[in-house]
Amino acid sequence: MDLSVVVPLYNEEESLNELFDWIQRVVREQNYSWEIVFIDDGSNDKSWKIIEELSQKSENVRGIKFRRNYGKSAALHSAFQQVNGNVVITMDADMQDSPDEIPELYRMIIEENWDIVSGWKKKRYDPLSKTLPSKFFNRTARIFTRIKLHDFNCGLKAYKNAVVKSIEVYGEMHRYIPVLAKQAGFKRITEKVVQHKKRKYGVTKFGIERFINGFLDLLSVTFITRFGKRPMHFFGVWGTIMFLTGGFATIWIIAQKIHLLFVDMPVREIVDQPLFYIALVATIIGVQMFLTGFIAELVSRTSPDRNDYLIEKKI
Repeated sequence: MDLSVVVPLYNEEESLNELFDWIQRVVREQNYSWEIVFIDDGSNDKSWKIIEELSQKSENVRGIKFRRNYGKSAALHSAFQQVNGNVVITMDADMQDSPDEIPELYRMIIEENWDIVSGWKKKRYDPLSKTLPSKFFNRTARIFTRIKLHDFNCGLKAYKNAVVKSIEVYGEMHRYIPVLAKQAGFKRITEKVVQHKKRKYGVTKFGIERFINGFLDLLSVTFITRFGKRPMHFFGVWGTIMFLTGGFATIWIIAQKIHLLFVDMPVREIVDQPLFYIALVATIIGVQMFLTGFIAELVSRTSPDRNDYLIEKKI
């Protein structure tokens, strides 16, 4: 099969029929073999009923319905396990992503051999309350992940099938699928400027908390991708720095006191000196980080996937 289109949704009953007709027109014009996978993330409107009607009308429509709302990452993960297309394209159901972008995204994956093509909504029709935090978030994500994308949040992305079959999307990591893919060895990642349309139906399902959660997830995914299999390399380094800082400060305090006693000068009590408490705290933190590193190593060693490696080819 050429193409799988994955559409996660939550309470989008107004847009589903129109979105399906639009996608169907585009893929038929390109003569693709195709499928659409709708994932109903616990909607409480008529979304699932519409998906059932579409599946009866077209054999290309498949659907997954969650019992409750789990979030976009869970929806994408479930869909990725089911897709069959050589190219997998994800898009939101709110009609702000244009299906007219599908042919070019498909071409870039097949002809230019990119692993991931991420959409970049360069011109957006959102209020400043969304665009300004988004710019700050994306700039921070570029610095942390070292992946040069301008719009990590864009739901319109294209993947090779091998990419979506090799990663696990969980929590709210859907923003960082390029990071997870890079960790899995898929380094050919690029972006394409895509159309962004004004929301035609319904209201946004994401509030300001998505930027807070997104930043926390950014810290998590950065740590996991760099130190997931070697946590002591992180905790050990910082533990050593803190322990040595506390140790040198302690030596300095003792040496200073001995010198002052030797030259018969007034000496303050060690506990009256701020440097004593800095040394004490640094030493304790250093020991704690070492212990954290050892515990993390034990957890890593007993993990069932500690020696799971992605093999591309085998003779």
